Amino acid sequence: MRVVIVGATGNIGTSVLRSLVGEDRVDSVLGIARRLPRLSMPKVEWAEVDVTRDDLVPLFRGAEAVVSLHWLIQPSRDLNKLWMVNVEGNSRLMRAVEEAGVPGLLYSSSVGVYSPGPKDRYVDESWPRDGVATSHYGRQKAEVERRLDRFEAENEGVRVIRVRPALVFKREAAEGIRRLFGGPFFPSFLARPELINYIPRIEDLRAQVIHSYDVGEAFRLALVNDSARGAFNVAAEPVLDAEEIGRILNARPVPVSGRLARAGADLSWRLGLQPVPAGWFDLATQVPIMDTARARAELGWTPRYDARDALLDALEGLRTGAGLDTPPLSPRTSGPMRIREILTGVGRREP
Repeated sequence: MRVVIVGATGNIGTSVLRSLVGEDRVDSVLGIARRLPRLSMPKVEWAEVDVTRDDLVPLFRGAEAVVSLHWLIQPSRDLNKLWMVNVEGNSRLMRAVEEAGVPGLLYSSSVGVYSPGPKDRYVDESWPRDGVATSHYGRQKAEVERRLDRFEAENEGVRVIRVRPALVFKREAAEGIRRLFGGPFFPSFLARPELINYIPRIEDLRAQVIHSYDVGEAFRLALVNDSARGAFNVAAEPVLDAEEIGRILNARPVPVSGRLARAGADLSWRLGLQPVPAGWFDLATQVPIMDTARARAELGWTPRYDARDALLDALEGLRTGAGLDTPPLSPRTSGPMRIREILTGVGRREP
């Protein structure tokens, strides 16, 4: 089996590679990225490609599956660029899959695709998929899935799979995650459990997380299961809220106004102190809690890491500046003293 992974150098992409190189049914993997990595893995070859303009068809021909993982979070102040890469880039990818005759398409969706939902119970994959109105990430994820619906209806012979993970953490992605969501002024040295004494308790701020390795395994299992189709939620237990995080870190929850917290997020983004707009706060407080029963039953998927493991792994990575030798994850991408991040205008353009 030959597999093509578009967006193979990021947090999830490197974990999918990790799972596929150990899969006997996979003979070779073509990793596609906008910037070639130094990372070398068995069975894996690389191609430098821009999904918004380069011809994908020759790269897809002969593959049994294409995995779509490419997605930009930054620059958050350039919504046109995000739309062209995330939405139009995925549309170009779907057309190339059709033209190349690839029989399988696996798309990395997200909990962010879901419309606002409950925090006190679990919802399955049938929950409405319109995103959160104030989140460009949620709106774009929802638009890609609508276009994927049309593609699936017009290409019944293509096996289409959508994996919808919760927040994805791993130690080696910590520097990449910090760049995307914390920015150059984030004090990584404070990411020590012993230094975190208080946790803000904000109404409706309950979220699921998952270790990136477990997401990689979900993609592998979906790929080799010929009967797998449709959407699969993937997340680890327990659900994280202030009380649960307080127990993990031995910290005390402290009530904080959600309105005040959102205003602070919005102001700090407008001032260029951090790279994500307040829509991300809305996303965290409004997306539902996902039921993962379908992935467990139909894929035989069980996470090896619980939410505590994933959180502590990410904190350790932040503290140590961990990364991998790919442009999205390498600490070198930030430059000395994170100067390259600062020169981007903190969300105005890519580092």
